[in-house]
Amino acid sequence: MQRKFTFFTVFLLVSLYAAGQQDPQFSQYMFDPLFFNPGYIGMGEGICVSGLYRQQWVGFKDVDGNKVAPETYTIAVHAPLSVLHGGLGATITNDKLGFESNITLKLGYAYHLTTTSGTLSIGAMADFVDKSMDFSKLKFIDSDPLTSQLGNERQMIVDVALGAYYQVPGEYYLGLSATQILQSASKTLSATEKSVMKLQLIRQYFVTAGYEYTFASNPAFMLQPSLLFKTDLASFQFDISGLLNYNNRFWGGLSYRFQDAVVVILGMQYKNFRIGYSYDITTSTLGGRRSSGSHEIMAGYCFKLEVEKLRQGYKNTRFL
Repeated sequence: MQRKFTFFTVFLLVSLYAAGQQDPQFSQYMFDPLFFNPGYIGMGEGICVSGLYRQQWVGFKDVDGNKVAPETYTIAVHAPLSVLHGGLGATITNDKLGFESNITLKLGYAYHLTTTSGTLSIGAMADFVDKSMDFSKLKFIDSDPLTSQLGNERQMIVDVALGAYYQVPGEYYLGLSATQILQSASKTLSATEKSVMKLQLIRQYFVTAGYEYTFASNPAFMLQPSLLFKTDLASFQFDISGLLNYNNRFWGGLSYRFQDAVVVILGMQYKNFRIGYSYDITTSTLGGRRSSGSHEIMAGYCFKLEVEKLRQGYKNTRFL
């Protein structure tokens, strides 16, 4: 399910729908599933803040030399709240693809149900997508007077996401989610009072799973395999990853994204702060001379807020 550079090369004059791009792609998905699964809200050890920057297909340019490779910035924050029997969370993402830009704010809640062995979390998020496209920079195979009158068009689209996440600490986790469920569409873009096109979101499905295996002969080492499968029911893509963790402080490993890339992942954790880096070696036709791969940097911090109890009044016989 690779994000393709199909910049509306064919336009119909009446009621043409253009499918929105897929959700942003992350190689270090195993560290914060909140970006695609609202069921993960509040599943951290406290108030968790994470950020991620991804520069995909570095060096990819169009025929005029413009940099059109995808670029993504995102920040997420979530925390468990016992009074709500779950957690609250939010993410904000700026995802650029060529001359298209999507700024998305997500606000969500998840309900936590404790079982005998783990925790089941069911969450929902409201998505507010500020989608814009600069048509003035596009070159069409078949130009049309109507499309030439479109400039930097901007629309707000609202949608929702749902997800479930089950976690047994120190053993395994399973997740299932769907984003852009309503498949909301923008208002019709028009030129000289004639309909040109609509921008529409496409529903996405995600399945994720991970396992932790500690070597009995050397407990300092832990193997962490994981899987991410995603589809829009028209195409699919999956990532299979394996990380070797040393003493819960350092990790490294490889990931394979079907028909797209081999990924090298490295990272470290110090107390409650962690940082990671991944490099995608592109195996598809977008690699080689077209790009030099993809870079991704991840950072996160979790902390607990402990409110000191007020000292209660007491009596002392000396002051009676």
